[in-house]
Amino acid sequence: MQGSFVNHVMTQSKQPEPVVGMGATVCAYTDRYAGTIIAVKMKGVVYPKIVVQEDTATRTDANGMSESQSYQYNPNPEGQTWIFTLRKNGMWMEAGKRKDGLSVSIGVRRKYYDYSF
Repeated sequence: MQGSFVNHVMTQSKQPEPVVGMGATVCAYTDRYAGTIIAVKMKGVVYPKIVVQEDTATRTDANGMSESQSYQYNPNPEGQTWIFTLRKNGMWMEAGKRKDGLSVSIGVRRKYYDYSF
């Protein structure tokens, strides 16, 4: 298994139906990015898709380079966007990528920066 265990569990768990405005967590190798779902296309397509835009995540703790991190989230209309498609296994994966792409967990915003890399 590549990446962090937490990211793996988050993206492989049962996901709620996506709705515009709902929070999302984009999972990279060991990092996570908080975002908001800004577009949903579920009907009339072979692969349902969502568009997630990165939120502004402001650190609210004073723990420095620690695993214990807390953030405040705000929408960022200029934030990076990603497109994810729903796969047969129930996971939302980055469009156009196989297993090496990003994945997303729907319904929660969680930023995490892994300082060990």
